[in-house]
Amino acid sequence: MQHDIFLSGNEPDSVYQGMKLFEIAWEVCNQVGGIYTVIRSKVPSVIEKCGKENYILLGPYFENQAAANFDEFEDYSGPVGQAVVKMREMGYQVHYGQWIVSGRPRVVLFDPYTVYDRLGEIKYYIWEHHHISLPEGDQLLNQVASFGFQVKEFFRIMCEMGGCFDKVVAHFHEWMAGLPIPGIRRENLNIRTVFTTHATLLGRYLAMNDNEFYEHLEFYNWEKEANFFNVRAIVDIERAAAHGAHIFSTVSNVTARECKYLLGRVPEVILPNGLNITRFEVLHQIQNLHAENKGKIHDFVMGHFFQSYSFDLDKTIYFFTSGRYEYHNKGYDLTLEALARLNWKMQYAGIDRTVVCFFITKQPFHSFNPEVLEAKAQIEDIRRACEEIEVQLGDKLYRKITSDSGTYQFPDLTALVDDYNKLKLRRFVQSWKSKRLPKVVTHNLVDDQKDEILNFLRTANLVNNQHDKVKVVYHPDFVSASNPLFKMEYAQFVRGCHLGIFPSYYEPWGYTPLEALASGIPSVTSDLSGFGDYVMHNFPDHDKAGMYIVERRNRDFNQAASQLADILFRFVQQNRRERVALRNNCEAASPHFDWMNLGKFYDQAYEKALRF
Repeated sequence: MQHDIFLSGNEPDSVYQGMKLFEIAWEVCNQVGGIYTVIRSKVPSVIEKCGKENYILLGPYFENQAAANFDEFEDYSGPVGQAVVKMREMGYQVHYGQWIVSGRPRVVLFDPYTVYDRLGEIKYYIWEHHHISLPEGDQLLNQVASFGFQVKEFFRIMCEMGGCFDKVVAHFHEWMAGLPIPGIRRENLNIRTVFTTHATLLGRYLAMNDNEFYEHLEFYNWEKEANFFNVRAIVDIERAAAHGAHIFSTVSNVTARECKYLLGRVPEVILPNGLNITRFEVLHQIQNLHAENKGKIHDFVMGHFFQSYSFDLDKTIYFFTSGRYEYHNKGYDLTLEALARLNWKMQYAGIDRTVVCFFITKQPFHSFNPEVLEAKAQIEDIRRACEEIEVQLGDKLYRKITSDSGTYQFPDLTALVDDYNKLKLRRFVQSWKSKRLPKVVTHNLVDDQKDEILNFLRTANLVNNQHDKVKVVYHPDFVSASNPLFKMEYAQFVRGCHLGIFPSYYEPWGYTPLEALASGIPSVTSDLSGFGDYVMHNFPDHDKAGMYIVERRNRDFNQAASQLADILFRFVQQNRRERVALRNNCEAASPHFDWMNLGKFYDQAYEKALRF
């Protein structure tokens, strides 16, 4: 089933003339998930079309997040500021200011805890008016109920004060922000509402527990499944928001079908996720940045592997996969199976290359593995010792050559290094060298024996043996500049790799392959991800642009693993010139996903909403 998603938009300015746009999301000034990237990256393009005065974001106020991301205003003129003042007079803790991101948009933040003394009353009316029962003791649902009540009150007060005479559109993202929608409709406020679900909560749970989720989709009983997974309250909120909004939307064709069967309404508009591509543009320096950041990854690989055995870094290819730890949904199971097959293929074909694949995800751990940290520290000692010898050798070589009055002869360099530095270097190297296999996981996991990634690697004996062509580094934490192993930001790490692998089974959109593309790095995704589905519809020659697609729809696991292994095998056989050309093609394709282009679908949604 395909939906009418790739419709042409109107001229952007015509939609926004005389319109005040509010976007409401739990992730405004609150970095907790992928929607934070959607909202933040979209801001500059919306302000350009809508104007700073007419675009306001609403979100929750959490002091620890706001301290770094929010500046309070002192000017409360205008309908928004006046509504904030009125709410403060009524006892609410409301903050009005700007979000410290590109574009500096206006934001109103509501403290969820300010009405906790009225939670019983708020929950009663949610049940009385909308038949949604919220349980006691659930911290997130309490915050969502409190936040939703205040957002609805903000719009009611703003309308009472004359702020809704113009065209007003309120765009709500995800169930955490969607609770005010049925209240706005019930009170018949002069506001047009748009609701976007970025992933149905029930779909995520079902996909994690059913390997034939898409085949069974139309046969699920949503009430039965919601009760089974103990998420009935959230599903009820999501359905109420979807059915109450003037316009219902989601992020991909894949999720649109899911919405039809699990939420009971087909989205009228699909809103593909974009990026602010200018944040990634480096004036065609992608090759230099790739080489620079690849050098930093080389440093880690040398410290991690070379104490046990070495391989040619000039013939080494770096793969990576990243995201939240959902073993099946994120396609980690398929990636591991394909890597095991690739390892055999490369050995059988005698491919003179090495693949190092990084798994970057988040799992509970006690600490860094001390052996990994020690190896990193030891190789840095070796580097410093070499640099000392380099300085000493250079100075002595210069003086030796220039002071030699006889016939020129190149001197014995060994004789120019003093015994102290020779001995120090030898001791460093000997203490660093090891007969142990390089560690697969860089940290001490809380539950090592039950970790699915580690258990697959043990079963497949893909444990960094010297003869393995494919090596694995499992890093159960996100990469940052403060990380002692990599000492680089995640975006730098991505630029230093050669290929991203994201063959998700359940992925409503999928920012990781898009971020790789914007960084000039090719990647593999699947036709069950929103991004992959979009690419297949809009890029007939997507392979040439570095966007490889694994076909998982209507294929079993074995077939998909075979196809992914073949894609990886072809990639490792590319020469350097071909990989350089592919990175250039990635950079050339990335502007298509800029918000200045994909924002047209939002224009369409708002135009449809204003017709009501």
